[in-house]
Amino acid sequence: MTDLPGRRPPPSPETAPTVREQFQNLRLLGRLLVQIWRTSPAMTIATVVLRIIAALQPIAMLYVGKLIIDEVVRLTGITAPGPGFAEWWASGVLYPLMWLIIIELVLVIGLDIVNRAMGLVDSILSELHSNQMSVELMAHAARLDLRHFESAEYQDRLERARRQAAGRNTLLSVMFGQAQNIVTVATLAAGLFVYAPWLILLLPISFMPAVLGEARFNQLAYWLSRWRTPERRELEYIRYIGATPETAKEIKLFGLGGFLVDRFRKLAHTIFLENTRVARQRAFWGAIFAAISTLTYYGAYGFIVWRTVTGDFTIGDLAFLSGSFLRLNGLFQAILLGFTQVAAQSMYLDDLFSFFEIQPGILSPEAPKAFPAPIRSGIRFENVGFRYPDTDTWAVRDLSFSINAGETLALVGENGAGKTTIVKLLTRLYDPDEGRVTIDGIDLRELSLEDIHSHVGVIFQDFIRYSLTARENIGVGRIEAAGDQQRIETAAEQSLADSVIGKLPQGYDQQLGRLFKQGRDLSGGEWQKVAIARAYMRSADILILDEPTAALDAKAEAEVFARFKSLAAGRTALIISHRFSTVRMADRILVLEAGGILEAGTHAELVALGGRYAELFELQAAGYR
Repeated sequence: MTDLPGRRPPPSPETAPTVREQFQNLRLLGRLLVQIWRTSPAMTIATVVLRIIAALQPIAMLYVGKLIIDEVVRLTGITAPGPGFAEWWASGVLYPLMWLIIIELVLVIGLDIVNRAMGLVDSILSELHSNQMSVELMAHAARLDLRHFESAEYQDRLERARRQAAGRNTLLSVMFGQAQNIVTVATLAAGLFVYAPWLILLLPISFMPAVLGEARFNQLAYWLSRWRTPERRELEYIRYIGATPETAKEIKLFGLGGFLVDRFRKLAHTIFLENTRVARQRAFWGAIFAAISTLTYYGAYGFIVWRTVTGDFTIGDLAFLSGSFLRLNGLFQAILLGFTQVAAQSMYLDDLFSFFEIQPGILSPEAPKAFPAPIRSGIRFENVGFRYPDTDTWAVRDLSFSINAGETLALVGENGAGKTTIVKLLTRLYDPDEGRVTIDGIDLRELSLEDIHSHVGVIFQDFIRYSLTARENIGVGRIEAAGDQQRIETAAEQSLADSVIGKLPQGYDQQLGRLFKQGRDLSGGEWQKVAIARAYMRSADILILDEPTAALDAKAEAEVFARFKSLAAGRTALIISHRFSTVRMADRILVLEAGGILEAGTHAELVALGGRYAELFELQAAGYR
């Protein structure tokens, strides 16, 4: 976890990204537009066409309004055709006014239809794009190395990317809205320029202060969000452990509810205060800038009124010019503010796209060799040395041993001895820094990752309890065969999970876990049998069981391993366990200490040796006497 709230001072505006740095990120908008187009070309075209139509409506409405006012003024100056409406209508003088009102009505109704269609298209496109971004994010994360997932820095970057994948859809509306506003500004400015070109010069005075201020606050808001990413991850972590079935028992028994609530409240309050400080400053300066804009508008409005009084402009011109200036002032401000928002949002895009630029270091070779199936000679670790990223300590060093084809090898040692590291190297989740790991003399780096993983069945102690059906929980072990019911049932029988599933109300169709309605949870040992079935589902050449029976009682453990021993015949197997009742059935045992091999032999040989293995065995055996 991070330090307690208050120990990390918030960033000052001086440390926030500059405007130049923001606009440099605008290059990412091209990638975003490509993603939008790839999501749905038809919807992208539709929203562009609809916005062009909507952009032309303001100038049309203002000009038709001007014509209506001028026509009304004209009609007030003519001799009345008669006292009533019938005489006026019969004379035909009202026809031009009638058609102008009909045109305005059509424009209003048309704009409503266009806006509703635009909202519908934008909503559909945003949801499609959000789904597309999430799919691409998950797909890219699946390609990355295990070292990325074991890095706090990577977790921060992933958290930011996840938030941006879900939160950048508003940027679509802002971008398309910007294009729409630019078209509207071009038409309004052209009309204003015809009557009073110098009025356009007043516009920067009205909107530039607000734009510069908004840009500055966008910078600070982004920097605060980025600065507090570790704390936000901690908030999510506390929220998770504070209200999940997996942690409920311990939290209740240890009385941790108050502690977690207090920690969440303090951390959330610190972030709240920082965000509130920025919001207050934004509100204060926003009011001042809005006052400047209003004074500028009324200065221009007063000039237009005076020119109308002197006869230079008609009443319709007054309405058209004042309306155009007001619209232009708002639109110019919206455009420039929009650009600062887009620039600020592009900084968030950098969080997203920089995640996509993270590349895996463990890759399949361009021309991989075929995986040796069946394995004939065995697996060999040759002078292997490995250090985890960002550490100076060797997890294993000068490690050499072999697992013969068809042999069951057990690894024994205290925590940190290097047992799980060996599994990670054997499955090529990591590559060794020194030496090599071979199968039948072929370096693992010469084989494709897909080939290695498809020929290895692994069950870790911290296996996943999928909130899926029992069938799917086993089927994920060989996802391409998840529809093969016979294979699933065979795997369940081999792991003794069939008796567990047989007790479920819906059998293999039973939803497991308590996450969803009608889900049925299992005991730890029952879950472990289901997880072991996944390894058998793979029907792999190499079986690796890392503490596979930690949640099983002694009887169930004996049954599982009696079955495993028969099923592992002819296969190469690796077992990691702290239970000597488990490892003693292995063909050979390696005792690890400090990343190296301390002892090797069968159970009987190691007990007779009277070394470290015999000492550990005796300590464990004494606990049962």
